[in-house]
Amino acid sequence: KTIKFKKRWYTFTSWIEIMIEIKLCGLKEPSHIKVAFNLGIEYIGLVLYKKSPRYLNGETARSLISNSPPGIKKVGLVVDPTNDFLDTISDIDLDMLQLHGSETLDRVKEIKSKVNVSLIKAVGVKDKKDLELVEKYAEIADQILIDAKPNDNSLPGGNGIKFDWKILEDITWDFPWFLAGGLNESNIDDALFATKAKKVDLSSGVEDSHGKKSIVKITNFVKKIRKYEENLNVG
Repeated sequence: KTIKFKKRWYTFTSWIEIMIEIKLCGLKEPSHIKVAFNLGIEYIGLVLYKKSPRYLNGETARSLISNSPPGIKKVGLVVDPTNDFLDTISDIDLDMLQLHGSETLDRVKEIKSKVNVSLIKAVGVKDKKDLELVEKYAEIADQILIDAKPNDNSLPGGNGIKFDWKILEDITWDFPWFLAGGLNESNIDDALFATKAKKVDLSSGVEDSHGKKSIVKITNFVKKIRKYEENLNVG
């Protein structure tokens, strides 16, 4: 089956125009990837972690990627991967690998030397002291994803839990980072206003149930982002 994608047209009106990059994680359906692309979403995330309701096996991930449009970045999400596991997914045509477990600084260095793709390291935060670890990981990983710290009985991510965004106020990092953790159509304006994030990651906030994405919710979320951009750039 061949999926046709709309062409993207970009208009650059100013070098200082604010644009928010969006990563949509936990995709399982070709139609959702098509929607993501046509909405201008820059990153799609495929979960390669068996305990997640969004899990994809290698064969399914390869199939989805083979039907994905060129230009959209494909991110594979893994949790505390062993070297053997990294070998098994090495033939999946990923652009980036997202480490969403309790990987140590040394382990991230080791993985970075082993794989041939860029790394995103997810870091769970709860208060300002956690930001010190964020900065340490940023010295190794290519990008950082800031998520809420999971509860003891939660998955590493995709739990719909948000953290206190005020701890990111007045932060001016010079490394690229994503804001994650319970983002949805109702709270994204407040989240962006509080954090000034330029990249956002969403998953559970655009689902009808665990692991089941909603095209309506994805579309509405992106519309809210575009409206935020418009208001910011006009202002």
